[in-house]
Amino acid sequence: MRFSTIFTAFTALVSGASAANFSTETVVSAAGLTAQNFYGAPIPPWKVGHYPGWYYGHGTPPVGLPCLLGGLICELLKLLHLGLYCPSPPPHHPSPPGYSQTFQNLTCAAQDDSYQTYGLVDTVADCQAMCDTVSGCTFFNSYHDVNGKDGSPLLTCALFSKCLPASSADNCGGQSQPDGSIDFITNSDGFCKKKATA
Repeated sequence: MRFSTIFTAFTALVSGASAANFSTETVVSAAGLTAQNFYGAPIPPWKVGHYPGWYYGHGTPPVGLPCLLGGLICELLKLLHLGLYCPSPPPHHPSPPGYSQTFQNLTCAAQDDSYQTYGLVDTVADCQAMCDTVSGCTFFNSYHDVNGKDGSPLLTCALFSKCLPASSADNCGGQSQPDGSIDFITNSDGFCKKKATA
């Protein structure tokens, strides 16, 4: 992304916001959420060294992840037109509307070259809301990646640009974690969108 684009967006935003609302970290976080770097998650979740690019939910964001629920970062994303936007509050349906479920409750997650990004969410509906806001998203896979002795209630939300069948779910964990545990995957659900996000 060009510096001039960031500067223009920053100037427009700051002119309408008080200096107390602005932080350099917020601008850097928003500017780093581009399609070229897979919206902050350049390494897919099935490869060593991966890390989520964002958090969308109502809890406390994990340290170091931008929270895509309101606030200054969402205003910046609107101004920068990077292909990722903060979702509106998601619907709470067991099966997201406009999607068909291609697999459910597997112990492995999808991996495919059509990978776009991944982050952390509170619910399946939150993952749908993210797919609905990422340009070209056609498929999402939500699952629990249990990667530590204390675990985490958050779901991993991986987004793809093509629909994937259950046979694509061959990332079954098995990676050693810093605390000595081995990660494993539960509750892996895949949803195909009838029409890709514009």
